[in-house]
Amino acid sequence: MKKKTKIGLIGALGATTSALLYSSVYFYKQAVKKTEQPVEYDYDPIKVVANDPWEKEKLWYQTTPRKILMIQSSDALNLSALFIEHTTPTKKVAILAHGYSGNNREMAPFASLFHELGFHILLPDARGHGESDGNYIGFGWPERKDYLIWIRKMIERFGTDCEIVLYGISMGGATVLNVSGEGLPDNVKAVVEDCGYSSVAKELAYQIKAMYKLPAYPFIPLTSLLTKLKVGYSFEEAAPEEQVKKSTTPTLFPTCSQVIFIKNNQYLIIIRLRFEKIMVYKHSK
Repeated sequence: MKKKTKIGLIGALGATTSALLYSSVYFYKQAVKKTEQPVEYDYDPIKVVANDPWEKEKLWYQTTPRKILMIQSSDALNLSALFIEHTTPTKKVAILAHGYSGNNREMAPFASLFHELGFHILLPDARGHGESDGNYIGFGWPERKDYLIWIRKMIERFGTDCEIVLYGISMGGATVLNVSGEGLPDNVKAVVEDCGYSSVAKELAYQIKAMYKLPAYPFIPLTSLLTKLKVGYSFEEAAPEEQVKKSTTPTLFPTCSQVIFIKNNQYLIIIRLRFEKIMVYKHSK
């Protein structure tokens, strides 16, 4: 092989490697790393807007007293939650998990619904979100350990006979599924997963194709490796579908046919992994 050809091949290989490394860093910053600037939302999740279907629930939330509770994670992060104590003595607690890049305020309408059912309400901010510490987003994987601490805190507060329901939407849905595979105490009576995903790797593969017109390989594996090196988890291990296999907790999977950022086939895979009987209800618009 001629010297010029060798130099050209080496140069091309170097350029390709640099491009792949740059891409993995870019996607890590976009998807995983917490932005250093405060996130400015286009809407206030508790503000009532015109023709708001959640008007009643938001007004309830605005006028309902809330307390701040804190825990420390196993890796020494200070994690925050809002707590709404029911005015009627009860042993029922609902722990509500918000979605990607959101905060506990976006769960206000669901807090109202559970309050009407007679539950105390705990609204955690996930690590890297809201008032909680953390410089990265865990997509519900490291958060599963955080929720075990919140569960213990509720049991300490309301006694060993309290009854707990976990509800999560989007990333929060994946979070509660991950929690369900961790050998929960008998106090956790049910899990409700609303529009989550079966695997972080699969979800991000879908996103990179939808948003950037790029294939999953090699970008997702490289970004996953970088995530593992920097913050300690990989996209492949963050798989709610695997956690559901270990779960013995009754679980409800409400969903709809038109969900942004969620692939319905992932949703169906999760259900079939664990349950023999599936009931599907169609609701007309």
